[in-house]
Amino acid sequence: MMLGVFSLGFFMSILAVHGATRTINHDQVQPFSQPEPTTDSEKSAVKYKPQLHISYGCHPYAAVQADGSVSGGLNRSGWANGDCKGSDLGSQVYSRSDWYRGKWAIVYAWYYPKGPVFTETGLPGQRHFWSYIVVWTDSPKPNHSTIQGVTIPTEVGYEMQVPPKEDFIFEQATVKVESYLNSENQAVQLTDESGEIQDLITWEQLTDQARAALSEFDFNIKWAYVDMVMPLKDDVFSTILEESFPF
Repeated sequence: MMLGVFSLGFFMSILAVHGATRTINHDQVQPFSQPEPTTDSEKSAVKYKPQLHISYGCHPYAAVQADGSVSGGLNRSGWANGDCKGSDLGSQVYSRSDWYRGKWAIVYAWYYPKGPVFTETGLPGQRHFWSYIVVWTDSPKPNHSTIQGVTIPTEVGYEMQVPPKEDFIFEQATVKVESYLNSENQAVQLTDESGEIQDLITWEQLTDQARAALSEFDFNIKWAYVDMVMPLKDDVFSTILEESFPF
């Protein structure tokens, strides 16, 4: 009987409900395996999948699993990479693609259980963090396209490279990105350093439950010091394409 009580208590300690979305421990979220691409859009997303070099903070984790359970993130206290140096289950990169003003745009997004954010209060960070880049090509056809430009968000707008410098591209297809600490918070930038790749899952390849969870879950929980939203959800994705268009 005591074992049953303990098991129930342990289960409740790792399971919470955030609105209508279930959250689980950040290191228990099962990433999606990268499916075999079948459409031109999927093949292009795999072809141009970036490398991510971590120089500061957490490594990327899966944000959601197939049943719609979402990462509960990590407390903002402690070391920037404390308890988030990589999941034994693997990591994840997400993407969503579409035409925009004659260019094929691929938004790649990474989720981190926490991120450093420095403010005038001196508080060290927040639970949940997203970063993303936009890779612009001239066609969704993987064998008949090239990288035309790369856009990366900054504190005040976007850094735009058209075309990106050769040092930042591996074999003319893989953008090299660094997750680092800038003057105030965690950010990404182009780099000549090699990084790691993660299993890719596109927005359309997600299960209905996972896509709905990422669209509905509020990553701006209590004590969020920067606006933190999932970059691929409908309204956010459209705004990113509009504001980051570099041509």
